[in-house]
Amino acid sequence: MGRGRAGLRGTICLLLLCVAAGASADGDAQRGAYLAKAGGCIACHTEERESAVPFAGGRTLKTPFGTFFGPNITPHPDAGIGRWTENDFRRAMHEGIRDDGAHLFPAFPYPSYTKITNQDLRDLWAYLRTLPPSDRKSRHHELGILYRWRFLVGLWNALFFDPGVLRGDPRRPAAVNRGEYLVRALGHCGECHTPRNIFGAKQGERRLAGGRGPDGKKVPNLTPAGLEKWSDAELKEILTTGIYPDGDIIGETMGEVIRNTTSQLTAEDLSAVIAYLRSLPSLPDAPR
Repeated sequence: MGRGRAGLRGTICLLLLCVAAGASADGDAQRGAYLAKAGGCIACHTEERESAVPFAGGRTLKTPFGTFFGPNITPHPDAGIGRWTENDFRRAMHEGIRDDGAHLFPAFPYPSYTKITNQDLRDLWAYLRTLPPSDRKSRHHELGILYRWRFLVGLWNALFFDPGVLRGDPRRPAAVNRGEYLVRALGHCGECHTPRNIFGAKQGERRLAGGRGPDGKKVPNLTPAGLEKWSDAELKEILTTGIYPDGDIIGETMGEVIRNTTSQLTAEDLSAVIAYLRSLPSLPDAPR
């Protein structure tokens, strides 16, 4: 009898584990919607015009290597990523490889997204599957003749790509680790706020120290040297409202980041972002 009860309890536990695993495998679309905001996905995948269809692509990114156009990531089977599997999505985010096995150009920030956890990718994927499909076709990138060959990205990856999920430092406060994850993985802030070398790779020793963004415009220093003039409360106000303490309004790209991303973070996550930025080595602005 004892063995029978033990066996029954084991069966029940196994069933519960299977149910939990199934729920996890399906992903949480509601949580994924928050992750999409934290990742700023709508900015790069939505055309910059009134009445543009969200996530249907068309956003322009001008770089020294040519002009990139954000693709359609709605579930449309032909124009979007409707034929992708979740594993295709994970591979694109973690490895920079698209569904047909070709390399994605690192204008798509997979060098940052590789740090996102599998569970967050699963939830993000679940959210993307809920989007209304759009039949808008993705535009082809307009690149210089030397930069069009995707197979060369494999060489670039070998030199500059460091894949792997971000692991927090147990010696640091949990808020700092959470902030690092939001800044370096989901938010991919370093893609614009870290200067690059002539090959377009981020200069790790100058992480988040500002300089020139992909479009050639100046971006601010996010290390303590660039933020020391503001208190934590002032930074929270700036990243929530887009207004500096002196009343000046943040516009252009950063204004959009605030509107779509930082102002959408929970109070806890926003505090974590600031805690992480305060913990960085203080680096001076890049020389002109």
